[in-house]
Amino acid sequence: MLKQFFIICSGADTDILNSSAIGEQNKYAGIGATVFFTALMAFIASSYALFTVFDNLYAAIGFGLVWGLLIFNLDRFIVSTIKKRNKIFDEIIQATPRLILAVIIAIVISKPLELKIFEKEINQVLLEQKNELTLNNKDQIALQFTPKTKALEEDILALQDEISNKETEVNTLYNTYITEAEGTSGTKKLGKGPVYKEKREKHDAALAELQQLKDTNKQKITTIEAEVTQLNADYKTQVTTSQPIIDGFDGLMARVNALNELPWLPSFFIFLLFLAIETSPIFAKLLSPKGEYDFKLEDQETAIKTIVSQKVEERKLALEADFSINKRVYKDLTEEEELYQYKRKKARALMQLQADAFYKRQEKLLE
Repeated sequence: MLKQFFIICSGADTDILNSSAIGEQNKYAGIGATVFFTALMAFIASSYALFTVFDNLYAAIGFGLVWGLLIFNLDRFIVSTIKKRNKIFDEIIQATPRLILAVIIAIVISKPLELKIFEKEINQVLLEQKNELTLNNKDQIALQFTPKTKALEEDILALQDEISNKETEVNTLYNTYITEAEGTSGTKKLGKGPVYKEKREKHDAALAELQQLKDTNKQKITTIEAEVTQLNADYKTQVTTSQPIIDGFDGLMARVNALNELPWLPSFFIFLLFLAIETSPIFAKLLSPKGEYDFKLEDQETAIKTIVSQKVEERKLALEADFSINKRVYKDLTEEEELYQYKRKKARALMQLQADAFYKRQEKLLE
């Protein structure tokens, strides 16, 4: 039962193969088994690849089954269409496009399995890439907020400097009227005279201005600090919002690119393994001698080809004979007087009708 199933997988003619030797049946059963297990590996590989895309087990298995059947049909077609010829060069020319297709299939099958085999190493590469993306993302977002934040902080420093300058001015005026009262500067007179009062009034006015300035600038600083706090909050919100996109950076394309960052030799050996599996049925047919099955198949095909060629040639001869007979018939008809008089009568009637129609059209134009 299993042997018969593998023979069907090989694409061989079961009627011819069942009448052939056991060795021929075993050869094609082995070829069919290779085709079947290649399709099975294609199903597993595509299911894993599609699972990384859809993140849904049932969808991945469904599409993977379709892909596995497609590969099975292609491999079966490739093997079944290779015929044994009398010249090895003709067989190589016949197998070349099929070998190219087999190489493409091997690449497609091996890549998803490489992703699974090197999953831990790929995850490490992806982690490093995610960390780099996170840092770059923060820097890019900061470029949107840093200039505004720095400008607001400079405004706060300017307001604080304004208060400091005013305080310095008030302190200077304070020292001026105190030293005037002590007689150590100004008029050098001890006591609170008119000059002292004038300087005291300037100090008190500056002190009031300082207090007003502190109140005004404090309100401005509070408003600006609130804007800075809001900008920092917006920055953190944008970083938090964009982080899930970076965390989800582990799709199929990202994994393939991460795989390319790893040493190429292990992946190349896995590709060679699948290439050997995929091309083994083709080489088995090319290298194996012409067997009983091949002779029987050739006999069947040439027999049908001979019958078809005979029918085509017979149709050509029948057509040539029909043309020859028709020529003789029409030649004899041209010499009959009765046919000539009948056709002459019909031609006369037709010309009369044409003349009458022309006359009627001309008469209408003249009305």
